[in-house]
Amino acid sequence: MSRLLHRDTVPPVPAAELTARSADGSRIHVELHGPEDAPAVVLAHGWTCNTRFWDAQIRDLAADHRVIAYDQRGHGLTPEPGPGGYSTNALADDLEAVLAATLAPGRRAVLAGHSMGGMTVMAAAARPGLREHAAAVLLCSTGSTRLAAEARVLPLRAGALRTRITTAVLGAKAPLGPVNPVSRRILKYATMGAGSAPDRVDACARIVHSCPRRARVEWGHVLAELDLAAGVRELRVPTAVIAGTDDRLTPPVHARAIAAALPVGLGLTELAGMGHMTPVEAPEAVTAKIRELVTRYVATGTAAERKAATAEKEDVA
Repeated sequence: MSRLLHRDTVPPVPAAELTARSADGSRIHVELHGPEDAPAVVLAHGWTCNTRFWDAQIRDLAADHRVIAYDQRGHGLTPEPGPGGYSTNALADDLEAVLAATLAPGRRAVLAGHSMGGMTVMAAAARPGLREHAAAVLLCSTGSTRLAAEARVLPLRAGALRTRITTAVLGAKAPLGPVNPVSRRILKYATMGAGSAPDRVDACARIVHSCPRRARVEWGHVLAELDLAAGVRELRVPTAVIAGTDDRLTPPVHARAIAAALPVGLGLTELAGMGHMTPVEAPEAVTAKIRELVTRYVATGTAAERKAATAEKEDVA
């Protein structure tokens, strides 16, 4: 039975919660899981999702990592911003604010971003806060540009018509309505692989349908015009990429282009039969990649090393 079966009713209990303040004063809800002095991981979710999207990773990693997960503005417990508060610059501001609020100066972490969360990392690639705190990055099921042109959600031939309709869908104001068999089938077709387990489809549906309509629409407009190609070239930390071969929202063409353009690329992992929601559809693979990056790039700063350093200082004193 899937470990995601009871995610909505029994979410991981954070060790602590805090509010980070972004550059424009927006309040960003942050959850802290696991031992405070363990190697750190920061999780940024995607469009229409929230921290619950990472439940499988949080449950696994929090045993021996400091897991930092936050709600993007307008999602989950993070309030919607005021006028002008939706932009890739705002996403970068928010990530910097979370890093500053949760990591001591010089402390480094693995940053994992799914979909819009990956775009957040790309948007912040040249920011001092990211360069100070990012030891390595994992980009899951994301793209840097031409999202509407490349999306394959609509069963139409690629071209101007499909792009125009996809752009309209991204910014559609119609409510998603309740989670029911029909809405689950639609969400599964659009965002998940054909073999996705029913409980995982249901978990994603409940998360996506809980997103406030204004946030969904405003961020949809941002995604339709996205161009973060320059951010990919500025992401000068070791970066791995994961994509589902059956992703209709951000097809593998995006992941391949990003992997080819990264200054310090660690390669692309394509997950056969998986759709857009890779952290939920293939939680073991995503978690294993995060652990691998922590092992390789956050080798210092463990609890044992910090305790040893503290003891040494006390002995000298």
